[in-house]
Amino acid sequence: MTSAPPPDPVVPLDGVDRWAELALDELTDLPGVSRVGVAVVEGGGRRLLFTASDRQRGDTHEWCHLDAFATAPLNDAIASGGLVADALSGLDARYPDFVAAQRDTPHVALAVVPLAAEVPAMGGLVLYYSCPQPFDGSQRDDLRQTGVRLEQALRTALQPSGTPPRALSRPAPGTLVAEHDMPPDPSAVGEARRFLRSTLDGWSIAPGTTDQAVLCLSELATNALIHTGGGCHVRVELHDGVLTTRVHDNGGTVEPRVRAADDSLHGNGHGLRLVDALVDSWGRETHAHSAAVWFALAVG
Repeated sequence: MTSAPPPDPVVPLDGVDRWAELALDELTDLPGVSRVGVAVVEGGGRRLLFTASDRQRGDTHEWCHLDAFATAPLNDAIASGGLVADALSGLDARYPDFVAAQRDTPHVALAVVPLAAEVPAMGGLVLYYSCPQPFDGSQRDDLRQTGVRLEQALRTALQPSGTPPRALSRPAPGTLVAEHDMPPDPSAVGEARRFLRSTLDGWSIAPGTTDQAVLCLSELATNALIHTGGGCHVRVELHDGVLTTRVHDNGGTVEPRVRAADDSLHGNGHGLRLVDALVDSWGRETHAHSAAVWFALAVG
């Protein structure tokens, strides 16, 4: 009987592996820390790219994918942008399966630090402690500052010097990609809608999903033009059953507000509340002189 071939290794984007190595080395030196994990959001927010300090390390780290929708401290910290820090006994009511998995380990406390300049976060840090922790105000502030610093380092790692923001998300093998430039003219939104509809028709996307994507693109493109006064770049990717659309602006003078718990992403909010209701996930990526808002839809 022929055994099945081993699965292909999970390979992160350029720069992520080196960033993880530096982050893991730094965090494992913190007092009381017995294990560290790092996670980066992938697949339009549907999964996490994860590695840890106790995984095999050769020329590269051993990475895996985690379900971003599972009930776990890491997922909650990334989704909310808030720190999760407590003794394992204090987390048992909220995360019984996670805590049960730690019973044969030396871990007694946990801190999950979101890589969050905005919500949802672009990833998270997981610190396991082998001795009780106070998690007082000072320690929590230090952890949050570490998260901010390592989030900035990750963004730098993902964007080499001189590379435009649109090159951040290098497509994985088998990804369908289409791109469209929009001039700084409100009438260009209609052309962007036609571009997206034509692209998705060519990729045999269901009409209903196409209508949702075109409506959402219209809202994001309009907001980008209003807030920046400059042109935009639209990038559409289809990979592993997920359709991801990004609108990269070219920088501007008005800073969109990130959505709070009872607020919208930015702008007047009405159109973006519609986007939030229609898509499976969305987010905002900031770069040195520009920003990108993206949304993802499952297509099968």
